[in-house]
Amino acid sequence: MKRITCALALVWLAGHAMAADNAASYPNKPITLLVGFAPGGGTDQIARILAPKAGELLKQTIIIENRSGASGTIAAGQVAKAAPDGYTLLMGHVSSNAMAPAIKSKLPYRAASDFTPLTIVGSVPQVVTVPASSAAKTIADFIRMAKTPGKQLNYASSGPGTQQHFAAEMFQIATHTQMTHVPYKGSGAAVVDLIAGLVDVNFDTVPAVLPHIKSGKLRALAVTTRQRIAALPDVPTLIEAGLPDYQISAWYMLMGPPDMPAALVQKISSAFIQAVKDPATREKLQMIDTDALGSSPEQAKAFLATEIDRWSRIAKEKNIHED
Repeated sequence: MKRITCALALVWLAGHAMAADNAASYPNKPITLLVGFAPGGGTDQIARILAPKAGELLKQTIIIENRSGASGTIAAGQVAKAAPDGYTLLMGHVSSNAMAPAIKSKLPYRAASDFTPLTIVGSVPQVVTVPASSAAKTIADFIRMAKTPGKQLNYASSGPGTQQHFAAEMFQIATHTQMTHVPYKGSGAAVVDLIAGLVDVNFDTVPAVLPHIKSGKLRALAVTTRQRIAALPDVPTLIEAGLPDYQISAWYMLMGPPDMPAALVQKISSAFIQAVKDPATREKLQMIDTDALGSSPEQAKAFLATEIDRWSRIAKEKNIHED
């Protein structure tokens, strides 16, 4: 028995020594950061802002790879099954990592246990936007339109279980209206069709729609946060519009596969936290109205658990499920 115990102890020590060695030499090849949505969306923009500085700190190239579709769950599923060596990471998102699991019975991963949270990158408000050609000049106008007998409106999203989907469903419940859901593979395509007037409204993040609001192609009717935002100070909140307690925003979290060694977790999270807090990078994030955070891995893990619970409860309470 003593020999078995000693042998197990040696294996354990050898494994930890190997993990420490791997962390010390990491990274010795390019790192892939997967984004679960198409180029041009908020998740993609934030990943591309952070990658250069984090790569500089890690002394290695970080390659952004877009694997869009299925509400971001394709990319998340790929990372969940990747080797825990730090070379495959995920720009996790509230949609793929908390909302989609609340409404999808079959996913290629377990949201609570198949990822290693590394740091909460930041959070972003959502904006209710309509095409510039829309007859709705205010959120009150839009609600009246949605309530007009025989008027059928539709809304865009990045897919079932995304923050756009949840935001629109919560809006319909709060306003006693009904709209048709038109899912896309990412914000980029959804915004293109919104500008063209092929869909009536979108509840997207600030980075995805702000340039088009400024150019006059889209009109902002309301924001989904409790308070107005600096990027759009004249745009009211939905709470101001008479929807008490309506609040939703998108968060972004750097994540890795499960069972990553602690030394590796520390090295990667440290680089990305420094990147988030770098003044030049922070300024770029603020330009797209992203509230830059940079939490510890422990804080990220605790936050993820609360978010999974929150959206599971809301999905059940509001009867939000995949079509």
